[in-house]
Amino acid sequence: MATDLIRIVSRDSPMALAQVERVRAELAALHLGIRTEVVPVKTTGDKWMGDLSAVEGKGAFTKEVDQALLAGEADLAVHCVKDIPADRPLPACTTFAAFLKRDDIRDALVHPAGLHLDQLPSGTRVGTSSVRRIAQLAASHPHLDCVPMRGNANRRLEKLAAGEADALLLAVSGLERIGRTDVITEVLSPEVMCPPIGAGVLALQCREGDTALIDLVSALGDPATHRETSAERMFLHVLQGHCNSPIAGYAQAEGNGELSLRAKVFTPDGKTVLNAHEWAGRLDPATLGTSVAVALLRQGARELIDGIAH
Repeated sequence: MATDLIRIVSRDSPMALAQVERVRAELAALHLGIRTEVVPVKTTGDKWMGDLSAVEGKGAFTKEVDQALLAGEADLAVHCVKDIPADRPLPACTTFAAFLKRDDIRDALVHPAGLHLDQLPSGTRVGTSSVRRIAQLAASHPHLDCVPMRGNANRRLEKLAAGEADALLLAVSGLERIGRTDVITEVLSPEVMCPPIGAGVLALQCREGDTALIDLVSALGDPATHRETSAERMFLHVLQGHCNSPIAGYAQAEGNGELSLRAKVFTPDGKTVLNAHEWAGRLDPATLGTSVAVALLRQGARELIDGIAH
């Protein structure tokens, strides 16, 4: 790799490419003279509009990106952390070089007539294919009907306009990245809609041997986001959830160094909800993630997860 050219691989969706532009801008601001080139790839998850469990779950959004990195076709990969499987290690010979400062972790409701979640009438069709969102809506708003809705955010908004659903649930951070916050009707608090593990975090992934590049891009990393993400991913790793298991949670690093992790495991119908919330003080984030996972396992999370088909 020439030190003045970094080839950045990413999914080819509008949102993913917007994320790459953020990375390019931050690199340019940090290292004058650095040139970057985008290597867009179409992933299995972007091509397949059916149930993700039929195409290896979340790995469907990262496999082709990882392959380009390992094949030497690119030097740096940009991923949404929420799309990176945590129940297995990163591909051999690759490593995280940085986690960028975290964006908004919350979900947003999009309703053409401007109604809020609590105002939606019985039978309203909410477009989402997320098992996490479906389980939480089933628990809190059982009178609403979830209809499958895959595709990037722009495509989902088109489907909403075409009448395929009456409302949508989308990530606030995603709508911010594509410049469509104008469609947001209501931003839902994490207490109302607990976010996915890794929400709002972009990860930079390199080959382990590219130490010069790792040193260069690691300066983009945010220490608080690193601690939060490390706790969340260890939690998910210990829990060994699969793509059909509704799991939600988020860590928060306070200014004084205190770190907490709140997490939930649901049955798909929302009738069973397991909760855990712990503070780690200044302890290792991985220890916090493990402890919260163990607390949920003690409540029966293993049986609940294994009882869901995938």
